[in-house]
Amino acid sequence: MESKLKKARKEKGLTQEELAEKSGVSRGTIVALENEQNNVVTKTSTLVKIATALESTVADIFFS
Repeated sequence: MESKLKKARKEKGLTQEELAEKSGVSRGTIVALENEQNNVVTKTSTLVKIATALESTVADIFFS
């Protein structure tokens, strides 16, 4: 099943690199979150940056 982050990114027509640039978050973090790796430790502020870049909310992308 495709992660909600990946789906949201694709709906906006963005590559991982473009989302990384737009959000100010590393592409590696984007990849890890999209792959739903259990060992990913990220700050709430990072999730907010990604959600904002996708014109969405943290809850919609990561928790719903």
